[in-house]
Amino acid sequence: MKALTLALLLSLPATHLSPQKPLQLSPTPVTKRAKGGRWYFAANGHAVYCYGPVMTVPRANGALQRVATFCRDGSAVVPLKD
Repeated sequence: MKALTLALLLSLPATHLSPQKPLQLSPTPVTKRAKGGRWYFAANGHAVYCYGPVMTVPRANGALQRVATFCRDGSAVVPLKD
């Protein structure tokens, strides 16, 4: 029986498998993130993670306010607690 099975397997046409190329995933906007972010303490008492620089901008009353830019929550500018 073993000889018959071996003869049957050897009589089948052999297929040559070519090695597949490794998958190359292209970065999508969902997975692509900016590097170099940092956590900041916002003026409203919450922690925010921002990627942009910290800037000083004038308030309406003439005083200066430090703000973090380009935050992960979608805010362009978040006032920081001094």
